Amino acid sequence: MIRVLIWNEYKHELTSDWVKGIYPNGIHQVIAEFLRSDDIEVRTATLHDENCGITKEILDNTDVLIWWGHMAHDEVPDEVAALVRDAVLSGMGMIFLHSAHHSKPFRLLLGTSCNLTWRESHDSELLWVVEPAHPITQGIDRFFKLEREETYGEPFVIPTPDKILFLGSYSGGEAFRSGCLWERGNGKIFYFQPGHEGYPTFYVPEVQTVIRNAVRYLAPNIRLTVGCPNVRKVTDEKPYVRG
Repeated sequence: MIRVLIWNEYKHELTSDWVKGIYPNGIHQVIAEFLRSDDIEVRTATLHDENCGITKEILDNTDVLIWWGHMAHDEVPDEVAALVRDAVLSGMGMIFLHSAHHSKPFRLLLGTSCNLTWRESHDSELLWVVEPAHPITQGIDRFFKLEREETYGEPFVIPTPDKILFLGSYSGGEAFRSGCLWERGNGKIFYFQPGHEGYPTFYVPEVQTVIRNAVRYLAPNIRLTVGCPNVRKVTDEKPYVRG
């Protein structure tokens, strides 16, 4: 079983009737519903839980963490962000969705501002597959369309991705690196841009397929924390002789 923890700040759904109408039980519950399967076990946590629902013990028993945040990044304690970073470095898979590009764990892992341009103007978006042979893009045609999505645009201030899997193009003219992969330590990170709270993006079959594929791809084969030990010199069997 792949053990997945879905983290959602769960603010918009409690404060906006519009968002609550789309995700009445929270974005995390919609993602949990389409992810649960014979090989995926799902738990959820939110900003409202004690310690944000995240402890070292919980992360030690998580194979892939999915993170959605937007309006309350600063309310996540630095200590929680550090726990997430350390878990990824030891091998836990990590998926950051939509506005999680500004979350503390994402910026901590990537080491940049992760700023971008944005606009809420009800643009449509085409998501183009860049790597058709990659496991995360399986089951997706050359592109798929989102009828409405928040517009993100370049420059996206991130380290150059190890792979770009999706490029987004918007009806308003912007282009964006919408699906990016990195390795950090022993862990893999996938950033996936779709998922504005004001649109039913997480009900779109292609979006669900990408997230499901990403969970299976990012799940670690091993969790290993690499320290910084002082080690003895390996003795040569034969001494070195000059000349």
